[in-house]
Amino acid sequence: MERPAWAPQGIDLNVPSVSRMYDYYLGGSHNFEIDRETARRAIDAWPGLPRIMQANRAFMRRAIRFAVSEGIGQFLDIGSGIPTFGNVHEVARGLDQDARVVYVDNDPVAVAHSRAVLEGDPKTGIVSADFRSPQDILESPEVESLLDLRKPVALMLVALLHFIEDRDEPRKTIADLARELAPGSLLIVSHGSADNAPRRDGGSALRKVYESASAPLIARSQDEIAPFFEDFEMIDPGLVPLSRWRPDNPSEQEDTAVLAGVAGVGRKAGLSG
Repeated sequence: MERPAWAPQGIDLNVPSVSRMYDYYLGGSHNFEIDRETARRAIDAWPGLPRIMQANRAFMRRAIRFAVSEGIGQFLDIGSGIPTFGNVHEVARGLDQDARVVYVDNDPVAVAHSRAVLEGDPKTGIVSADFRSPQDILESPEVESLLDLRKPVALMLVALLHFIEDRDEPRKTIADLARELAPGSLLIVSHGSADNAPRRDGGSALRKVYESASAPLIARSQDEIAPFFEDFEMIDPGLVPLSRWRPDNPSEQEDTAVLAGVAGVGRKAGLSG
């Protein structure tokens, strides 16, 4: 297989990546045939998957708008994936031209492409690091130079935690990150969940597809997701299906295919608002 010019050396073009699969779902072009093939198998297992991803992206945009409306202009996006249209910095910068964003991902393709997209932008950065190593993120030159942790930050864990197993202690990692954030900071989370999904029979097949991409897929219940917000006060409407978190249009809530994901935003206590 011919290696595209944008693909970093050392990337195995025969191993699928969840971030490149997500890029494919969103209509992006930074994916390989193995990613497309695996993504198509995932869609066969759960036909509404692309709509779920689009609903997740729409939630992300609404959450960013909320953060900016609360006076927050700093964003730490962990598990950011490959930049496609409507990225965090594009949405935030459209509302606050001084917004600063640090992206974090452990996929070399996502990191390399992010660097290319962000080149020449002094208010954004990309860190090659893993959610499970919070100190590598917090002590990175990009975070230290771009974000002022003495002021509120929007910590974004969008479509990430369902790839983190319980044995990796995601609650502890979130607590470690939260400890370094100023009061008034926001935690923005979306997570796969079958609680409200119209179908469940494809769940097992979907998990097997993601296992082939070396990624566990843990569709936690809402009761299991809620403790991720233990250091944050939930903001209305709480932890709800993706399309029901402050929709722009009530009709957005009616697509039952997207009920296989939940989302919520919490505020770190200590600042009213």
